[in-house]
Amino acid sequence: MSAEIAEVQLQVRFITKQEQYAVPDSPYAIQSNVQSSDLNTLINALLKETNPSIEKTVEFDFLTCGELLCTSLAEHLQDKGVSTEDTLEIEYLERFPAPAPQDCLMHDDWVSTVHAHSNWILSGCYDNSIHIWSTKGQHKLAIPGHTSPVKAVSWVSFNGDQAVFASGSHDQSAMLWVWNVTRNSVDCVVTCRGHEKGVECLAVSADGNRFATGSWDNNVCLWSTSLSDEDNVPAKKRSKPELGNTREPLTILKGHREAVSGVQWMDFNTVLSSGWDHLLKLWDCELGGLKQEVAGNKAFFDVDWSPLNNSMITASADRHIRLYDPRSTDSIVKTTFTSHTGWVQSVRWSKTRDTLFLSAGYDGQVKLWETRSPRTPLYDLSGHEDKVLCCDWSNPALLVSGSSDNTLRIFKAKHYEST
Repeated sequence: MSAEIAEVQLQVRFITKQEQYAVPDSPYAIQSNVQSSDLNTLINALLKETNPSIEKTVEFDFLTCGELLCTSLAEHLQDKGVSTEDTLEIEYLERFPAPAPQDCLMHDDWVSTVHAHSNWILSGCYDNSIHIWSTKGQHKLAIPGHTSPVKAVSWVSFNGDQAVFASGSHDQSAMLWVWNVTRNSVDCVVTCRGHEKGVECLAVSADGNRFATGSWDNNVCLWSTSLSDEDNVPAKKRSKPELGNTREPLTILKGHREAVSGVQWMDFNTVLSSGWDHLLKLWDCELGGLKQEVAGNKAFFDVDWSPLNNSMITASADRHIRLYDPRSTDSIVKTTFTSHTGWVQSVRWSKTRDTLFLSAGYDGQVKLWETRSPRTPLYDLSGHEDKVLCCDWSNPALLVSGSSDNTLRIFKAKHYEST
């Protein structure tokens, strides 16, 4: 970087959406080689002048040219190709503290899948069991039933005292379960059979009426979540003892050439799937056909979709996380996030904030990201001692992650509650 860029004087204007921290919007002259810490000192000094009621020092992040400032301002501007002669707008926002470790929940084997909702957490394990936990770390139930590792779990619905959830396993089946919360008893009501190899992933539609499964047989299957068989394809006669009625898929979506690693519902008629064949596919559930296909350059291990920002994020074998905008007419990869040192196994968007997501990887790390900071995660959530296989948000203030170190970890992030 040339010396004259580093020492230029800049005219800047500070803006914020957090009105309690607003400072006068007149331009200020600053040196271009300042860092975030220098800007923090300046904003706090201005706040003390204009708003003496703020007694504590507030930590801020700074957003300019669409990205959080992680280097000196001069480097940031040079990287973005922005002139130092124009008045620069710098937005500042309160920096949240790191999520704090809350609980470490022990399992008897690898924790392969987790889904959190409200006060409850489901986890699936390589010892074929499913577990229900409270978000305060209380173990409610260990549930046998599958005959191979459980690779996917999801809550379907909560209705008073009754909760319904689904599970998928390498035993080639998915199951629908009913949990009576007061009695703390669980029944498998339906066993779903239609895959010829293990079930790897599962997602429930927003209205709770259907769920999708992805499998090592390269197919995506759609199923009804109804607990009765009246509104389903006829239940097959039992040829062998099964848990509950046996159900066949409503639709089988064929097109992936290798294992399906992730499924998500984008709307009531569109399912998104990721595969080891380097492809993302958007399916029309009504027609049972393909809407759109996106080719990646490595195997995809997971995908998540956010209705808040209409974007997809993917976990991949090349250590990178990519953000895709499926509506884009030019480059469909909008941003690449690089910090993991091993395979990225799981990615999950925040349910309440459109710029935050979690990632979990084989490097033992869980990372909390801000989409406007692609080079550096906001925080590394350490604690796991081996590969992290799954992560999720409990809406919206708890982060959960499961690992091959046999633990499920809960992190408290109360500052992320506001939208």
